[in-house]
Amino acid sequence: MPRERKQKSTKGRRKFLSGALAGLAGGSLAATSSLIAAEGEKSTAAKRTGLHPDGAPAADVGYSPGILVEGRRVVCVSGQGPEDVKADMETQMRQTFERIGKILAAAGASFENVVMMRSYFVHLSRDLPAYRKVRKEYLKKPYPASTAVGTTELAIPGLDIEIEAIAIL
Repeated sequence: MPRERKQKSTKGRRKFLSGALAGLAGGSLAATSSLIAAEGEKSTAAKRTGLHPDGAPAADVGYSPGILVEGRRVVCVSGQGPEDVKADMETQMRQTFERIGKILAAAGASFENVVMMRSYFVHLSRDLPAYRKVRKEYLKKPYPASTAVGTTELAIPGLDIEIEAIAIL
């Protein structure tokens, strides 16, 4: 590889990694956004391709077994839960997705940028059908790679669902 091309490629990787690490270390998506904005770069949507190889089926419609992503920035959304833990489960899930949407928007992203979701359920068999219904209101093809996990409890008392997400811009 010519030296000039190698230096340009290395600079791009360094810029991406330093921005991602600054955001993680500072605990703020704003740090990464500010770093990129300060360098005068435009935000562009990541290219997402659903991966559906033979022998690796999705659990249900609305899921992709894998996602190939080409992008510049990573947004990691910590586990979110509903505002009202006493509401019916569909409402709790919509509230949870709305909270995730607010965090994504703060980073200049949307649900279209989500490439991975992990959902944790205290009552997995009871709540999974409602979750599958609600998530289709927020997510579009290619659907993010996803994992649903049953657990005995979550960190916040009374919480029955918690969802985390990763988005690429």
